Amino acid sequence: MSSSLRTLGTGLVLTAFAAGLISMWIWMQSVNAWRAHLDRAFSAGVVLHGDLLRGSNKESGYSIRPLSPRDQQLADAGEFRQLPGAPKPVFVTNVPITAGSENPLDSKRLDFVVLSADLVYPLANLPPQIGKTAQSATGDLARLLASFCSDPLVLAQIDEAHWVQIDGTSVWGCGAAPSDRRVLAALIALIALAILVTSALNISSAFTDFAERLRGRRALGGPESYEAEGPKELQKIVDALNTYLEVERSQLQERAAVLSGVSHDLGAPATRLRLRAALIEDSELRERLEAEIDKMTGIIESVLTYTHAEMNAEPPRKLSLNSLIEAIVADYQDMERPVTFRQTEDVVVRGASSVFMSRQGKGFVSGDRQIIITGRPVALQRAITNLVDNALKYGRRATVGLDADADNATITVDDEGASTSAEELEKLMAPFQRGSNVTSISGFGLGLTIVSAIAKLHGGTLSFEDSPGGLRACLRIVRRA
Repeated sequence: MSSSLRTLGTGLVLTAFAAGLISMWIWMQSVNAWRAHLDRAFSAGVVLHGDLLRGSNKESGYSIRPLSPRDQQLADAGEFRQLPGAPKPVFVTNVPITAGSENPLDSKRLDFVVLSADLVYPLANLPPQIGKTAQSATGDLARLLASFCSDPLVLAQIDEAHWVQIDGTSVWGCGAAPSDRRVLAALIALIALAILVTSALNISSAFTDFAERLRGRRALGGPESYEAEGPKELQKIVDALNTYLEVERSQLQERAAVLSGVSHDLGAPATRLRLRAALIEDSELRERLEAEIDKMTGIIESVLTYTHAEMNAEPPRKLSLNSLIEAIVADYQDMERPVTFRQTEDVVVRGASSVFMSRQGKGFVSGDRQIIITGRPVALQRAITNLVDNALKYGRRATVGLDADADNATITVDDEGASTSAEELEKLMAPFQRGSNVTSISGFGLGLTIVSAIAKLHGGTLSFEDSPGGLRACLRIVRRA
């Protein structure tokens, strides 16, 4: 069962707050554990200093043992890498510790040598020894050793005495270090952030997906009602839209039914009028009456055509615009009307420059390519026919062209010698609007209105341009292919 945006938002905020608290708690626990570990190492280092000076061992987590005579000779010679217990490879870190004190024991020189297979310990991280006791300096060294995951071999010498080996694995070894859970804390925070962002994007996509489906309804056709998955607010919007579409569809159907009924009811009187007009001996009067009857029935048929275009009755399907236009032009040419089809020109596509080529590459897109769209063939045929008829009415000939890109296809109809401007024709797209030559040109003022409605039905527009030879009508539609 879907939830509302208020519930989802509250849940997401609480989830983010809880994830933040958990991540912070884990992070602080890890930081405190490491701080306690380093403090223990410091304390053990302070005790170690006293044990080294006194030659005792209080078992503070380490053990002290003297080197063998042979190892002692190697250590005195500085050949620490040759010691049997030295890791391979070995990094040597020398740490001298001296501190002035009135106590004779504290004033002795203490030298540490740290042998590690992993690193040379950064002595720059040690606090300055100036003003500090030797015990604190030894504690700082133990803390430094505990800061890195390594199991070093530690040697120490007091003044010029014998070298001793210190085993402090339980103090500064890898096993003594606590688990670093800061990565876990960061991972929990990232997972929570990913969940929040995904949830927000899912909610947003529910609205945008429905908007895209609704936007393409006229061009691609759509169901009588929509179903939405998402928050309750979106479902309420969809329910309101379904109600609106149902009312609009009902009104259009009633309008079409009324017009169809009027057309049917006028059929019988119009037939009787034609029969009676045929009995009139005056030929001029008879022709006038028949013309008025034809005009009356033509108006009804034009209104019905416009209403059917508004009702979006024809289902869309894939079709070739080239073939449709060629068939329409062929029909006009069969009737010996001056209509031609201007083939699409080849398109030169230039490639991007490259460091591997001295010249830019180029290719050709043939003008004979088939332009496939998703549309309504009967409606498009009527629109193109209306534009061609207008071009023949207002000019001497009509030339139909076709251009297309990845998103749109544009059908152009050029006339020759038309006196009407593009601005005037833009005003004639309103229903029942006719030009100044209404007395010399037949029509009912719905031709361009029907074409404009069909263009909108395909997600496009109808516009006009002034051309050097006359006027150009541009029918742009969305390809959706």
